[in-house]
Amino acid sequence: MSGVTLAGFGHYVPQRCVLNSEIETRLGLSDGWILRRTGIEARRYVSDDEALSDIAVKAGDMALDDAGIDKRDVGLLLLATSTPDHLLPPSAPLVAHRLGLSDAGAIDMAGACGGFIYALTLADSYARAHQTTVLVIAANILSRRINPFDRASSVLFGDAAGAVVVVPTQRVDAGIAAVKLASRGSNYGLIQIPGGGSRKPFATLTDVGETLMVISNGQAVYAEAVQMMTTCAVSALKQSGLTATDVTSFIPHQANARMMKTVAHQLAIPIDRMLSTIAPFANSSAATIPLTLSVANQARRFPSGSTLLMTAAGAGLTGGAVIFRT
Repeated sequence: MSGVTLAGFGHYVPQRCVLNSEIETRLGLSDGWILRRTGIEARRYVSDDEALSDIAVKAGDMALDDAGIDKRDVGLLLLATSTPDHLLPPSAPLVAHRLGLSDAGAIDMAGACGGFIYALTLADSYARAHQTTVLVIAANILSRRINPFDRASSVLFGDAAGAVVVVPTQRVDAGIAAVKLASRGSNYGLIQIPGGGSRKPFATLTDVGETLMVISNGQAVYAEAVQMMTTCAVSALKQSGLTATDVTSFIPHQANARMMKTVAHQLAIPIDRMLSTIAPFANSSAATIPLTLSVANQARRFPSGSTLLMTAAGAGLTGGAVIFRT
């Protein structure tokens, strides 16, 4: 028997900082509208010459350096993204190559905002079963998938990457203590990019706008995401035999501040235990949780034995919750 631990953390945010004022002016919104509604102050956008693999490599490199491990020990790279370099091939093999992971398998995981939760779950199991190191990277370039004149999406999203290194440990109590994954395909169309898939191929499109994100009902997305994140977190706590008071740090998907606070309130978790990067970096989908983990760990390393509760929900709808003991 063995457990796993998070040996390294990394993140990358692009240099270009886009303040709310730029978007509010473009959309004709009043000063402070975005901050009041979302808790977001700014977001980062990639430069014209940056692709998904570029930002993923930077976050992965930081995490590997932080872990201080031999890259030859990495057996698997999981890349959670909804914005790969190309539809084919997957971006993970290129990221692995550029990181020097010569002996690692590599695969993309398209789980939208819930992608990191799924990737971390697989990483935990693989690291335990095969006694090997797993690098998990979540990265998205959403600035190229939003309609700049659509209020529902353009105020929320930014670009970022986050990464963690999952390694086996002799501490049997370390790693995922409980997990609850969920999906609700009845809400499949609430958030989508209509064109470019097999349902509506690129060759048939007459409007480039069909390759951009559409949020058809923001209120429904909010309600369904809060319900999924809360229900999954309650289930994971019950599985582990823990309560909200046992949670050292709560790291929800950084969708918007109001949603995060609502979930924390419903779980009876004090706000001072919630980690957040929503204000400076906005919503980067699957990247938000590992980005927040890395920023928090950079400020003050997570003590051994900490109990982390992570929960997310997004397009699909798909999501879940994980309780991880460091």
